[in-house]
Amino acid sequence: MMRDPVETARTLSEALPYLQRYTGAVVVIKFGGNAMGDDEAMADFARDVVLMKQVGVNPVVVHGGGPMINKLLGQLGIQSEFVRGKRVTDKATVEVVEMVLSGLVNKRIVQAINDEGGRAVGISGKDDDLMVCVADDPELGFVGKPVEMNVEIIRDLYSAGMIPVVAPVATGMEDNETFNVNGDTAAGAIAGALKADRLLLLTDVAGVKDESGTVVTELTPEEVRSMTEAGTISGGMIPKTETALAAIEQGVRAVTIIDGRVPNACLLELYTEHGAGSIIRSNASQQRLRSK
Repeated sequence: MMRDPVETARTLSEALPYLQRYTGAVVVIKFGGNAMGDDEAMADFARDVVLMKQVGVNPVVVHGGGPMINKLLGQLGIQSEFVRGKRVTDKATVEVVEMVLSGLVNKRIVQAINDEGGRAVGISGKDDDLMVCVADDPELGFVGKPVEMNVEIIRDLYSAGMIPVVAPVATGMEDNETFNVNGDTAAGAIAGALKADRLLLLTDVAGVKDESGTVVTELTPEEVRSMTEAGTISGGMIPKTETALAAIEQGVRAVTIIDGRVPNACLLELYTEHGAGSIIRSNASQQRLRSK
């Protein structure tokens, strides 16, 4: 289908103030959901990330990989248990988790970004002790809670023109300890340690919904807490909003929960007036962002 060149030029012109706003910004993107299992969606995501880097943003990709982990565990005959939505991770499971996340999934994303002309480098939370964890809950085994973040390696990479792609596998306080970290949790911890301008949580839902099922486009932390107490925010949305609140408390300017199934979701959020999904930010951060 032929595109109207005048309309294309108008779109680029309208994006100018947003391009200026985010020049030099650090944007952490949690990539996951159905897009990871679809080659076309993966290529579209990679192209968006490369474009962001090209126009002066410093994107940092943090990914999950639950479906791929489940597939390999099944092939190996290792049964999974879940407690409160989190995988119980014993010694055998954490070895599979590390193989899948740091290997198969991480390098697939790196390759997709490189194929679109970017310069991606894949690392995990173990590299340069980026993410040091303790056990989040004794019931969950080797599921980690970040207690120490060393993000210099990420700054070094994006300052050198690279796009860091981070697998949520971490080291522990003891020698030879490996922890599986929830992808949203890892992305929030990295964004907080970097004092990122934005954290984008790509998911398979349209955003935070109110009692009527309508997506709420803008929220303050106080409104999130109120909706959670009322039960309006529930289920799988709770850990995402908790991650958002923790990131904002650590200095992240704004967190957006985005439907990653929407084409060019990241670009819509950053470079259009419309935006995408639900943005959570304090009033103070709104003022800073507008005046930047």
